Amino acid sequence: MLDNETKRRIDTARDVLVGKVPDPKSQVEQITIALIYKFMDDMDKESVEMGGKASFFTGEYKKYSWSKIFDPRLGGFEMLALYADAITRLNLNPKIPQLFRDIFKNAYLPYRDPETLKLFLKTINEFTYDHSERLGDAFEYLLSVLGSQGDAGQFRTPRHIIDFMVEIIKPQKNESILDPACGTAGFLIASYKHIIRENTSPRFRSDSASRNGSKSSYGKGDLLTAEERKKLLKNFKGYDISPDMVRLSLVNLYLHGFVQPQIFEYDTLTSEDRWNEYADVIMANPPFMSPKGGIKPHKKFSMQSNRSEVLFVDYIAEHLTPTGRAAVIVPEGIIFQSAGAYKQLRKYLVDTGYLYGVVSLPAGIFNPYSGVKTSILLMDRSIAKKTDSILFIKIENDGFNLGAQRREIVGSDLPDALNVINDYIKAVRTGTIDSFKPEEKPCGTLLIKKAQLAENDDYNLSGERYRTIKQRGKQKWPIVRIEEIANTTSGGTPPRNRPEYFINGSIPWLKSGEVGQGRISKAEEYITKEGLENSSSKIIPANTVLVALYGATAGQVGILQFDAAINQAICAIITNDRMLPNFLFQMLKTKTSDLIRLSTGGGQQNLSQSIIKETELPLPPLEVQREIVAEIEGYQKLIDGARQVVDSWKPQIEIDPKWPMVKLEDVCSFTQGVQIPQEEQIDHYKDGYKRYIYISDLMHDEKMIFVKDQYPNKEVSNRDLIMVNTGNTSGKVFFGKSGVLSNNVFNITHDESVNINYLYYHLSSDRFYNHLSKYFKQGAQPHLGHRIIGEQIIPLPPLKVQQDIATKIEAERKVIDGCRELIKNYELKIKNVIDKVWEE
Repeated sequence: MLDNETKRRIDTARDVLVGKVPDPKSQVEQITIALIYKFMDDMDKESVEMGGKASFFTGEYKKYSWSKIFDPRLGGFEMLALYADAITRLNLNPKIPQLFRDIFKNAYLPYRDPETLKLFLKTINEFTYDHSERLGDAFEYLLSVLGSQGDAGQFRTPRHIIDFMVEIIKPQKNESILDPACGTAGFLIASYKHIIRENTSPRFRSDSASRNGSKSSYGKGDLLTAEERKKLLKNFKGYDISPDMVRLSLVNLYLHGFVQPQIFEYDTLTSEDRWNEYADVIMANPPFMSPKGGIKPHKKFSMQSNRSEVLFVDYIAEHLTPTGRAAVIVPEGIIFQSAGAYKQLRKYLVDTGYLYGVVSLPAGIFNPYSGVKTSILLMDRSIAKKTDSILFIKIENDGFNLGAQRREIVGSDLPDALNVINDYIKAVRTGTIDSFKPEEKPCGTLLIKKAQLAENDDYNLSGERYRTIKQRGKQKWPIVRIEEIANTTSGGTPPRNRPEYFINGSIPWLKSGEVGQGRISKAEEYITKEGLENSSSKIIPANTVLVALYGATAGQVGILQFDAAINQAICAIITNDRMLPNFLFQMLKTKTSDLIRLSTGGGQQNLSQSIIKETELPLPPLEVQREIVAEIEGYQKLIDGARQVVDSWKPQIEIDPKWPMVKLEDVCSFTQGVQIPQEEQIDHYKDGYKRYIYISDLMHDEKMIFVKDQYPNKEVSNRDLIMVNTGNTSGKVFFGKSGVLSNNVFNITHDESVNINYLYYHLSSDRFYNHLSKYFKQGAQPHLGHRIIGEQIIPLPPLKVQQDIATKIEAERKVIDGCRELIKNYELKIKNVIDKVWEE
């Protein structure tokens, strides 16, 4: 387990670097290089103390030893020059192992500030080399800051999901284990820990589990012989195309006891060099996105595709030994999209007897880096060939909330899902599958015949599709797919390098971002007749329902109020005489979250027309549809009117030029919050604890977090104001809540000359915020120091005038709050109307 002191050192090292090295990946690289540098010096010292000789810092490299860096006779810039020279040349040192040379390959110092380097190296100097789990887990904690690698579609797999997959696969001490897209080697480390834990005698085992079901300790491995342990360390292998990820994987494995880790810089999809190497266990979270221009794979794949996710799954299936097992995270495109390569892959996995289970994961497990929806494919030929069905599991709670903070919560489905999978495997292996009753199992368990999957040559692996079919007979109205009641099409974009296709255009032309208008009554751009004729764009008639297909607006639904052309990022749905366009519009709006969940893509969401065609809706008679639409539209008119009032209201303070102007720091004091480690936070109240106030708690009133009552100078009350000092909400002001401030907010305490409501309305006004935003520090994200806010000047009329102004605004606010309540009530009425359509 990671101890707090080690965690503190890592946090301190990052805090020192953040001003000069804002990118988290670069911070990790700098800390990694410095740690290995320090550890080599530790090993040299240990060797000398035991009567031996230094191995690494000898000859011409002796001048680079860690102790030389700290020579007090060196000035700041001399120290910087020596360290920068050392890390760029250590990979050339023939006296150090190839592993360390690989780590220092292409290393450099990205800043030239002696004070920053001195503080940074002082923190690194507190670490001491050993091969304990503590140090390995410390490095894993450091790697946790790597959430996403952006354009490559690589998202770091959450630790509890890795542990869950390892518990399903259960790697053994004598098996070869591979991750062909290893990133920071998370799957390999977790597999190693599992094997050690399973080979630890009871007296040394500590199988304490966290609330999400992952193991928190992995024992001593005392049941392994010396020979078995030696062989075990050779059983793990990883590939990655990124030299940076290879470096981090090497360090991660080394710090967990792997003296010669087998991590290779290797392009799994285009190189044939390791094609003939197979593994008993393969676990991976491959990149979800293909590079621009696609991939040019070699010819040995069974699948003919240039999609990276398709090729990785094919590679994993083909590189299992005959008794091998695999678990791989895939985007939803592989699960249900109708494109040829996706369907061909699903058919291959089912018909050739690789796939035995699909675990659907929540859409937010990669938050805050991506909301992409994923599933886990489970492969084991020895199981798949013994059954005619596929197991489907649905995880709705993975033990963490789906907000940006991903805080641990109770009620994880992972332990139940693991039990279901184990029960199923046991039933298949023992020939007692008839005793396995999916309807009696948790986690939405389904058992679907392979023959049913193969109907229409579809091989759709979305469990929800089969769950819906099963329930059709219970609905009040028949359920139809959109493709049964409408035709779909999309448009195109005239070449942008032909300005004559746009200048003086008379044809309204819509893009996906405009679909969110709802009732679409205007277009931002117009194209000419020639632009229409020389592109795939087409004119769509009024009363056509539109769905945005790509990007941030994917899944949004609108209905055209006029004839207009559309681009390729919009799907137009033209209904036949069985469904009214306005009824489709109202019903499809309720499916927006489902459409987003079913979208694919890494950097942006991506819906296909096939997803929309397969969306199912109830089909009442036309007369009933008209009644439903009329009722909803009546409620919507009231909502629109109230919302217009809410949106247009802004509290106004008319400033009298005779009022004195004062600096905020003359009438207010400011207190910065404190960062409290997550392991010291709990999600329930108990004696001696107080509420922990953080940004999302202020904005959304999320489930409360509590911390020990030991920060009296960081406490606030509802008589204080709180201002956010970092992130996209920097500068926003809220009324206080009783509790302890987090480090991303500070409180503003006023003196007796200021009315709190007057101060709040002034600080939260657009005029003040727009002025304040000029002072935001732009680094990795906007940041605001309380010294800046203290220097701002505000008008300060007599206290009675302040109170009168606040009272007037409060009266207006009550009217606005009434409008908000009306909106809420009538939105609920609309929901109730639509819910009745779905009733049994």
